[in-house]
Amino acid sequence: MSSGDAHPSPALAKPTFTEPQASALVESVFGFKVSKIQPLPSYDDQNFHVHISHPKDGADSPLEYVLKISNTECSKNAELIEMQNEIITFLKAAGFPTASVCRTKGDSTTSLMSIDSGSGIKNHLVRLMTYLPGRPIAEVPVGPPLLYEIGRLAAKLDKTLETFHHPKLSLLHRENFIWNLKNIPLLEKFVDALGHNRNREIVEQVIQLFKQEILPRLSHFRECLNHGDLNDHNILVEPSRVPFGDTPYQVSGVLDFGDMSFGYYVFEAAITITYMMIESQNPLHVGGHVLAGFESVIPLTAVERGALFLLVCSRFSQSLVMAAHSCQLHPENEEYLMITAKTGWKHLQLMFDIGQQAVEEIWFQTAKSYESGLPAPGLDQSSH
Repeated sequence: MSSGDAHPSPALAKPTFTEPQASALVESVFGFKVSKIQPLPSYDDQNFHVHISHPKDGADSPLEYVLKISNTECSKNAELIEMQNEIITFLKAAGFPTASVCRTKGDSTTSLMSIDSGSGIKNHLVRLMTYLPGRPIAEVPVGPPLLYEIGRLAAKLDKTLETFHHPKLSLLHRENFIWNLKNIPLLEKFVDALGHNRNREIVEQVIQLFKQEILPRLSHFRECLNHGDLNDHNILVEPSRVPFGDTPYQVSGVLDFGDMSFGYYVFEAAITITYMMIESQNPLHVGGHVLAGFESVIPLTAVERGALFLLVCSRFSQSLVMAAHSCQLHPENEEYLMITAKTGWKHLQLMFDIGQQAVEEIWFQTAKSYESGLPAPGLDQSSH
């Protein structure tokens, strides 16, 4: 299982808790006796897979948890993290496979801990969630039925969140949040990390096209709350109990609500398509299957559909530029930071070479084929 923290932020202090410190923290804050603890990979927070020796509330309660320790920057905004916890709880009650959020001994969902990490006292918010079963979708073969289901999940998530109410909901209008798709122009500050090459030229072109073609149309898109990061490490799957179509897997977990913000339905569709393309050997066909699933819940308007190609190029650009920037800040974390970059540049170049019209034709024809009840050919079942 992945920890699901997929995005670096430009400047912050990552927590540096040792395993014994993390273990002591679980015991002091949450009252669990830890039997085993191991680090999970993450970008800018710290996550641990925690095994406890005794269930808290009888034999059926879980023995495995994830301890999440937020970086110093995010830890300054306890209200935002507490709202994420409430959203996770709300979605679980609505039937989504999200984690359960554990309460502290003081009956809160977060706790602010101070630690001297050698360079002065730093404050970190900590929380504990149940460990979700399954493997990241990045590790399994993904065929059309699973892509369709993931598109459907993305749309259902945003649609369900329409009914989430909270007095501090306006906190999710995160104006200069680098990971909101409407903030593509902010990438200009970070493109130097790419050096001077074709990759940079493509990204600069994407930014210009975004300003010309997307920004003037934002008012025509339907607004909603976005998960914002349904990547192939944030969706977990396990073997299907009842095989759906010809896919042996079903979604068993949705992770990492740290990038939630107000955006638009079409943003969620574009972000999901981008990440499902990453590992695929047949990336251009992925979009149609995801789109068909998404539109089975929320059909896109003509204006939204027309923006999809550029929004997918924009998400690739965001992901690739920020990974390169973060590698400069955290060279020790390069292997994890560059997960998307391995194939991301190749896919972005491919989309640019083939062009919007040809890519849209593939996507829209594939999506249309579902109307007859038959998924389109063109994507091998084992597309990883």
